[in-house]
Amino acid sequence: MLLGTVKDEMSAWHYAVEGANSEILQKLYEWAKENLTKEEINNKLLLGTDKHGMTAWHYAAIWGNTEILQNVWEWAKKI
Repeated sequence: MLLGTVKDEMSAWHYAVEGANSEILQKLYEWAKENLTKEEINNKLLLGTDKHGMTAWHYAAIWGNTEILQNVWEWAKKI
């Protein structure tokens, strides 16, 4: 479920970043740490792409959300 996508291939992670919802991102990250391997977190959650090849990082950058970018960067360093 954590890595599931909808028809546009966006995951809950993508939508939480796009909506700038830090609380949901934090919870998704915690669940991912408890249930996914490091490889799955890195390759499918943090670097997972939608149908346009965009990662959640791209969406955070497009919307200019430096707080979300910083949080995701910090989480990525911990993996």
